[in-house]
Amino acid sequence: MKINRIDHVSINVNNLSEAKAFFLDLGLQVQAEWELDGEQLDRIVGLNNVKTACVGLGMPDGEVWIELVKFYTPSDEKDIQQPFANTLGIRHICFAVEDIEAIVARLKKNGTEIFSEIQQYEESYKLCYVRGPEGIILELAEKIR
Repeated sequence: MKINRIDHVSINVNNLSEAKAFFLDLGLQVQAEWELDGEQLDRIVGLNNVKTACVGLGMPDGEVWIELVKFYTPSDEKDIQQPFANTLGIRHICFAVEDIEAIVARLKKNGTEIFSEIQQYEESYKLCYVRGPEGIILELAEKIR
């Protein structure tokens, strides 16, 4: 028995088009879009009367993708939470990037919240945390060569 790889990361959002645009702006590409509902989905996710819309986004040469999910029903009664980098639980996704300065400049231009300016960690990485729509936290990491 073994785990082969991470298949995807799912992010629930209220505004699917805004979240999709954010990740497209980062350079991801739409791999698939679909809607789901019905009794089988209800059993899979452990909820009743589920209706969703989904967008699968990936890198042009990667296997892992991000799945954005909009739950039309049932809705989340707690609404959007704004976690911090130290909030317990799964907190951020890290993207290995090239030209972190250009990416951060583009994100700033588009109004993305930047946690800090780009920081160099020892002689290995340039790092920066950003907050996308609906509190999504991303870490950008450029390996120093």
